[in-house]
Amino acid sequence: MAFPSAGSAIAAAWERCWFAPALPRPLAIVRILAGTVALALWWSWSADLNTWFGPDGLLPVEAVREWRSPWGVSILDLARSTVVVRGLYLAIGAALVCLTVGLATPLAAPLAAAGFASLLHRAPMLAGPADDCTAVLLWCLVVGRSGDDLSVDRQLAVARGSGPAQPGIRNRIALSLLLVHAAVIAGAALLAQLKADVWWGGSAAWLLSINAAVPVQFQTAFGRSEYLTDAVTHGITLFEAVFAAGVCVPALRRLTGWIGIVGWPVVGLVVGEPWWGAAMAVFAVTVLLTAPVDGDRAG
Repeated sequence: MAFPSAGSAIAAAWERCWFAPALPRPLAIVRILAGTVALALWWSWSADLNTWFGPDGLLPVEAVREWRSPWGVSILDLARSTVVVRGLYLAIGAALVCLTVGLATPLAAPLAAAGFASLLHRAPMLAGPADDCTAVLLWCLVVGRSGDDLSVDRQLAVARGSGPAQPGIRNRIALSLLLVHAAVIAGAALLAQLKADVWWGGSAAWLLSINAAVPVQFQTAFGRSEYLTDAVTHGITLFEAVFAAGVCVPALRRLTGWIGIVGWPVVGLVVGEPWWGAAMAVFAVTVLLTAPVDGDRAG
């Protein structure tokens, strides 16, 4: 009968998607890129660290606790002096550096993810989409063994006579989680835009260009041409729809990945969120790296 065979095919596809062992190289590349973005965002807090988080700062812990969710916690809540604030901040940076270079990765990955989340939970009203997407990338890296390749850990293992890096189920789960989040984030951005009349009407690109973070060339171009503004506005929504759908189709992932690597940084610039565009481009790299190659079975 057709039903048992169809069920077997679905089960096999599910098995390949989540539990087929994967080599660590794709996840290692994501680790390096995500760690670099996370370090850039971490550094952006440095100039005003004590202004926000110091004992006499603008964001007292008691006020922040009323703002954030009940389960939101931050190690920076414990800081009661500028020295401790700076020390904890540097410790978070050190964990991010270790993750990026792949040093003591099994320990660095959870510490980096938890530390980065602590920054966001200490000031949730200041966190932007780039911070949220980067936090997702870091937590997904905790699941896999990204330090097994392109890392200091790997070099130390080779020096000890270790053999080639082996595929692992944890790597596959981490990559699949990244794919799911890539599709969900793109889809959520699309749905949020479609609820606003300015995206349907085509004026969203011009309104966003007023943001100071948008290059002045975009502002000038949108101000001169209504047609260009309409095209860019609707082009962004179309791009996000294509990306979200393409992630879900293994045969289209290679094309979707390349489109995302080019498109997300451009969208980030247009909407005034360049680091969000960079974080989404890391998701696009994941899509590209998980695309089936010739001879592979789609999954």
